[in-house]
Amino acid sequence: MSEAVIVDAVRTPFGKYDGSFADTHPQDLAAKPIEALRDRNELIHGTIEDVIYGCVTPIGEQGLNIARLAPMVAGLGDIVPGVQLNRMCGSGQQAANFAAANIMADQHDVLIAGGIEHMTRVPMGSDGNSQEGILDRHAVTDTYLEHFDEIVDQGEGAERIAEEYGISREQVDKIAVDSQQRWKNAWDDGRYDDQLIPVETELDGERVVVEQDEHPRPGTDLDSLSELPLSFRDEGDGVHHAGNSSGIVDGSSALLLASRKAANEHSWEPMARIVATEVVGVDPVTMLKGPIPATEQVLEKTDMSVDDIDLFEVNEAFASVIGAWLEETGASWEKVNVNGGAIAHGHPLGATGAMLLTKLAHELQRTGQDYALCTMCIGFGQGIATIIERI
Repeated sequence: MSEAVIVDAVRTPFGKYDGSFADTHPQDLAAKPIEALRDRNELIHGTIEDVIYGCVTPIGEQGLNIARLAPMVAGLGDIVPGVQLNRMCGSGQQAANFAAANIMADQHDVLIAGGIEHMTRVPMGSDGNSQEGILDRHAVTDTYLEHFDEIVDQGEGAERIAEEYGISREQVDKIAVDSQQRWKNAWDDGRYDDQLIPVETELDGERVVVEQDEHPRPGTDLDSLSELPLSFRDEGDGVHHAGNSSGIVDGSSALLLASRKAANEHSWEPMARIVATEVVGVDPVTMLKGPIPATEQVLEKTDMSVDDIDLFEVNEAFASVIGAWLEETGASWEKVNVNGGAIAHGHPLGATGAMLLTKLAHELQRTGQDYALCTMCIGFGQGIATIIERI
């Protein structure tokens, strides 16, 4: 079995909803990381064998298989195929996991994997059934009702997790403050410099260069967060609001993956290798608990423990997800999301998983640490995990 290695990994800045990328076509935004990987690694014509891109809302401007269109827009020519996949919030990470599996199985040698989500131009949920429509369709199916008898939105799912684990508003707000402060410290320290590619685009007829995440961080201290209204429940009956939930943003991210043999042939110096991957299904009502069993199972698969992992990325879809994961795994918060998470930089659905792996690969290189684990909750009850090792 071949080793699958991460040669390089990049992402665009994440633009706030109706922000600097409002006039940027999703195909152009999806192409930016591919262009950067091409230029940074001197990819010659025909090197890339396939492009795998996650996209949660593959409709409208993100339709017609954006994974096929993006490399063409990026100038890789019409010989590069592409496939778009949708594992909801885990799509970008799944793209990388599938690419790694392909390489390990000796089916391909050089692939690009990543994701795109332009949440301004293609709104979340615009491609699917309503919750009521799903229930109506299956209301008479006994086997369906054995699993759950209601569908709730992700915000309500996060509130139920907070209730189950006894997580208070002050606790989730503390996670949010840490996330925002860690993002700021990382940005000020230049830790994003090697992975974040400036994007030149057009906005309102003017050329602009977007160089930094634009998610409007609504609170950077506990006092300001405590004043924000709840987003999913009445006051006094919940804990989540705009300041401790992930932001709706636009962005894309991609990784260049290769077999060790191909990396040597191209004189590339890999950043990390893919050690193991995992995906799980969980209760679709408290749908965001997937990172817990995904983490446990990928560690078991590798005969590793939480203590063997130096860095974690656990997607901050909602702060209670982090609180529950910390309690169940026993991991130290000081090793998790060390450069800030989605509460600070936002969560462009199909791109986030590739971006989290990008963060980990670069942080392992920066610190000289060995192992990192990435995991995400996924809408409607799934979880995904990946372990990487620095080379």
